[in-house]
Amino acid sequence: MPPRKIIIDTDPGQDDAVAILLALASPEDIEVAAITAVAGNVPLELTARNARIVCELAGRTDVPVHAGCDRPLERAPVTAEHVHGKTGLDGPDLPDPTMPIAEGHGVDAIIDIVRREPAGTVTLCPLGPLTNVARALEKAPDIAGRLKEIVLMGGAYFEVGNITPTAEFNIYADPHAAARVFACGAKITVMPLDVTHKALVTKTRNDAFRALGTPVGVAVAEMTDFFERFDKEKYGSLGAPLHDPCVTAYLIDPEIFSGRFVNVEIETVSELCMGMTVADWWGVSGRAPNATFMGDLDADRFFALLTERLARL
Repeated sequence: MPPRKIIIDTDPGQDDAVAILLALASPEDIEVAAITAVAGNVPLELTARNARIVCELAGRTDVPVHAGCDRPLERAPVTAEHVHGKTGLDGPDLPDPTMPIAEGHGVDAIIDIVRREPAGTVTLCPLGPLTNVARALEKAPDIAGRLKEIVLMGGAYFEVGNITPTAEFNIYADPHAAARVFACGAKITVMPLDVTHKALVTKTRNDAFRALGTPVGVAVAEMTDFFERFDKEKYGSLGAPLHDPCVTAYLIDPEIFSGRFVNVEIETVSELCMGMTVADWWGVSGRAPNATFMGDLDADRFFALLTERLARL
């Protein structure tokens, strides 16, 4: 099988960085056609910067990084410096990028690549708020039918919310965009908090990253050292969940994950529940399924894959 051609839409974020590194370390499985940055964990200027820092860390300055949308479709911007630090990549001391931002808006890059490649060959991998993706679908509705799949990190059901009592950050940051994406008709696979909270970087697992002894291994360990403090304090967990690498790990080894094909709707009206991912896990709504919503993963297999691939960079 040829490698799977993907577009990574992202708002780095330490866990976004690890997801990108995993993709770039796996050329036999994944071909990264482009990275599109979106405002999310930090403002767009920083997410576009951070995506290029990660590419340079991996030695992959050939991957174009496009800047996309700098604000949600309808609501005021929401950021997460309280988790990721003021730069979004706090932890390691990484140099400013020297590679330039690619020409063209991220939304246009998504449209151009999906239209350029044969239908059914491009997978879109959103790791942040879904603003760029919704704008692309709005501007070019035909691309929904040309995508192979959308595999995204976002939402929660049994794990409820991490930015409000009912909402996960990526969906809450632009719920109207998320609602449009889930209604677009493309094949969708979702990595919600229900899965990602089981992908915990324990001390043993982080020591394995650091023991690689490479700039990538040490940087990943230092990223986790930084942002795990938030999750340990909030959840009382043994370490930080690596949310976004679940997307790229799924592309490489989907058998790591298990879930159900269910109906998923996004709350956009109630301020109390704004951005809630309403996943009909038990099939009681009568609404047609529209997404595969993952519920579990083999954490040891996930971290073995991640460590093995990061060792290549």
